[in-house]
Amino acid sequence: MKGIRIVTDSTADLDRETLRRYGIHVIPLHIHVNGRSYLDGVDLSPDELLHMMKEADELPKTSQPSFAAFSQIYEKLTKEGHEVLSIHLSGKLSGTIQTARMAAEAFRGKVKVIDSFFISKALSFQVVEAAKMAMERLPMERIIRRMEDIRQKTKLYVVVDTLENLVKGGRIGKGKALLGSLLNIKPIASLEDGVYIPVTNARSHRQAVRYLMETFIRETMGKTVKGIGIVHAEGLELAKSLKEKILERFAHLEIPVEKTTPVISIHTGPGAIGFMYYAE
Repeated sequence: MKGIRIVTDSTADLDRETLRRYGIHVIPLHIHVNGRSYLDGVDLSPDELLHMMKEADELPKTSQPSFAAFSQIYEKLTKEGHEVLSIHLSGKLSGTIQTARMAAEAFRGKVKVIDSFFISKALSFQVVEAAKMAMERLPMERIIRRMEDIRQKTKLYVVVDTLENLVKGGRIGKGKALLGSLLNIKPIASLEDGVYIPVTNARSHRQAVRYLMETFIRETMGKTVKGIGIVHAEGLELAKSLKEKILERFAHLEIPVEKTTPVISIHTGPGAIGFMYYAE
């Protein structure tokens, strides 16, 4: 049956069952490590990437999907008679969306590309809702308006356990990293308007959990939580601690805890977690 089909990229942290259930198509980003290239989440698992990253002298590199990758899936879906809504990670973090938009130009309005301004589960909130609305045969314009609404109500926080990857990626100097390590600092940042903004530094996992819990309570007060999730890169202990603390007060919530995609792990480093939710 002809309709609207949803396309996203591998940073959405969506499991295979969700992709199958809602008919979502995923285009993987690329990872380059030790002279070899891999497809994110396809031929390189999160655990394999973290193991390789620990042994590599240089931080692995990531790159956006090719123009051809977008063109091929857009051509397949439009030839089947569908419209396409392609929703991707923040354009300020990757060139993925620019390539998607270039590829979409050839399809004369049958392919719409939107910037989620997020990544991971925060991106998936939009993707899954769009897929549900498409299954209900709702029009493209209404789906896009709903994506904008979800985006405005979404929060994403990341806690970094080690500063090593920030140094290798050139985001902070070695001096600051040494000082941060000596102080056992756990930087916490939020994703605002598509870019990471530092919000505070925790001195322990316990402090990080308390900050995130207090922030969650404040930002969702009087609202209904519509989507929530925690992802981690070898940070299961911290992720579980946060989940348990939230459930002490909000026992009705279902809070999935999952490993994040290799692409995200490269930039956060081991021990990191991402905490995402939207409420209305």
